[in-house]
Amino acid sequence: MARNLKAKCKICRRLGESVCGTAKCALTRRNYAPGEHGLKRKSRLSQFGLQLREKQKAKAFYGILERQFENYYTEASRKSGNTAEQLLQLLEGRLDNVVYRSGFGTTRRQARQLVAHGHVSVNGRKCNIPSRQVKVGDVIAMKDSMQKSKYTETLSTTFKMYEAPHWLQVDKTRYTAQVLSLPTAKDAENSIAVNMIVEFYSR
Repeated sequence: MARNLKAKCKICRRLGESVCGTAKCALTRRNYAPGEHGLKRKSRLSQFGLQLREKQKAKAFYGILERQFENYYTEASRKSGNTAEQLLQLLEGRLDNVVYRSGFGTTRRQARQLVAHGHVSVNGRKCNIPSRQVKVGDVIAMKDSMQKSKYTETLSTTFKMYEAPHWLQVDKTRYTAQVLSLPTAKDAENSIAVNMIVEFYSR
């Protein structure tokens, strides 16, 4: 399973936006690009540069590498309907993202680790594939052993206050989430200009 091992906050500083999901992002302390000349490097981006940055931002948000992201775009372009909406639906429909949206993890990286380590089940069966696409009616649950662990003890306070998106029905006592409908473009990260990503691949 491929994953990005680079320093996550370095990517935030490069993009000029916090994409790591952590409260202690380095961008809040050093709001400039990384490197020796980070403070001086304030070049204006071309249209291609803006499109590339949006693609890099989406990859960083969802923790996806280049080849996999390109495959998502290819699959979205083959489907009927708006390619931008189809792409966002594929990204939001990943199991690790659904675990994050359900409130089981405070960041997508944490949610991905929960799935990869086998702490999550789908319809009663263990699934350790973060990229699995969920379907309407699927029930995602935390394993019983995790519900009794120190992890859920530290999570419980924020989890009780968390409000899941409308396309998920979360049971906060049993740590389960049912997919009521597939996510739409409105349910994705608002800061991603997905039309620019489509233009980048369509050029």
